[in-house]
Amino acid sequence: MLRVRLRTLLAASGIAGSHRLSRGASISRQRWTAADLPDMSGSTVVITGASSGIGASAARQLAGAGARVVLAVRDVPKGRAVAGTISGQTEVRLLNLASLASVRAFASAWSEPIDILINNAGVMYLPNRRTEDGFELHMGTNHLGHFALTNLLLPHITQRVVTITSNLASGGKIDLHDLNWDQRPYKASQAYADSKQANSLFTLQLQRQLSLAASGVSAVSAHPGVANTNLMGHLGGLGGSMAKVVVRVISQDADRGALPTVYAATKEIPGGSLVCPDGYRHFRGYPELAASPGSAQDPEMAAELWSLSAQLTSTDFPSG
Repeated sequence: MLRVRLRTLLAASGIAGSHRLSRGASISRQRWTAADLPDMSGSTVVITGASSGIGASAARQLAGAGARVVLAVRDVPKGRAVAGTISGQTEVRLLNLASLASVRAFASAWSEPIDILINNAGVMYLPNRRTEDGFELHMGTNHLGHFALTNLLLPHITQRVVTITSNLASGGKIDLHDLNWDQRPYKASQAYADSKQANSLFTLQLQRQLSLAASGVSAVSAHPGVANTNLMGHLGGLGGSMAKVVVRVISQDADRGALPTVYAATKEIPGGSLVCPDGYRHFRGYPELAASPGSAQDPEMAAELWSLSAQLTSTDFPSG
C-alpha cells in the first residue's frame, strides 16, 4: 500500500511520472563510498557549479582524496566561502554558463592539464527566461554552456569528462526546430527534462567523437537520484508542494547524492557509461551502472543535437 501511494505521489508531482530508467548490470553489491576513493594527489579536477549542492559535496570528497579541485562558479564570493570549508587544495574561478563570453573567458585563461572535467552546474524549473545569448535558460545553461566549455577545454583534458544528467532525462522531448521554446507554450518541467536529455545525448556523441579520434579521454554521465539540494527550492504550485513532500520522504542528502558523480569521475568504467543510485527507481542509494533511457540512446538524435549545438555556440570537437 505504501509503494502504491508513493507511486501516486511521484506521478502527481512530476518527479517520476512514467520516466523510468532500465535496470543495468550492477557494478557491485558492495556499497561504494567516498572512503573508497583512490589517492588523487597530483590530479586536477574542474567542477562547474561547485558552490552548493552536489557540486560542493563532490569537490569536498575529491579534495579530501588529494585532488586539486577548481570550483568553477557564477558567484565567486560564495564559491570562496565553500572552498574555505574544504580540507585540501582548492581554487575558485569565475564561470557563468549562461554566458558564452564567460565560458570563452574561462577556457582561454586555462593553460594547464585537466585530469577530470565535471559538468555539474544546472538550473531547474525556472520561469521562461533567456541566457545572455538568447537561449532558453535550462537548455542554455545545462547543455549549451557545458557543450561549449567542454569543446574549448578538450585540448587540456587528459582523462575524463563527467556530465551530470537526471532521472528525468527519460522524459525529454527535445524539439530541434524549437530548442528555445519560441513556438511552443513554455513548460518549465519539460524544459528541464529536455536539457537533461541533452546532457545524456551529449555524452553519447562526445564518446563517439573521442573514440573516432582514438583519444584516451572518455565521456561518462551520472545522476544523483533525488537529492535534497537547493535546486528543489524551485518546485512551485500544487505539484511542487507534493514534490517537496516526496523529496523529504525519498531523497538523500547532497553528500550521498554526489557519490555517483565521484564514482563516475574516478572508477575505471567504459566510455558512455551512466552511473546512478542503486535503490528504488534509482532515487537513492549507492553508485551502480545502469542503462541510459531509450531517449538518450538515439545516435541520430545525438548527432543532430551536436550539430545544432555547434552552430549555436560556434564551438565544436577540436580537430587534431
